[in-house]
Amino acid sequence: MGRDWIIDVLADLRSFARDNDLPMLRAQLEEAELVAQVEIASSPVHDACHHHAEHDVMRGLAVKGGPARRS
Repeated sequence: MGRDWIIDVLADLRSFARDNDLPMLRAQLEEAELVAQVEIASSPVHDACHHHAEHDVMRGLAVKGGPARRS
């Protein structure tokens, strides 16, 4: 799993803020989404390492930091 899921979470939170008349929260969430997009786009090396770590766990190899947790 990549890190793009956070964009969907922020969009859900932004919808909640809009539906519950929380304009300042909505504005902050819009900014947070922009920051997340920039950081995700600017760190392809981290995504590659993350992908390899998940692949190793699925193959049953020990990975530093312990087993992967799925939620």
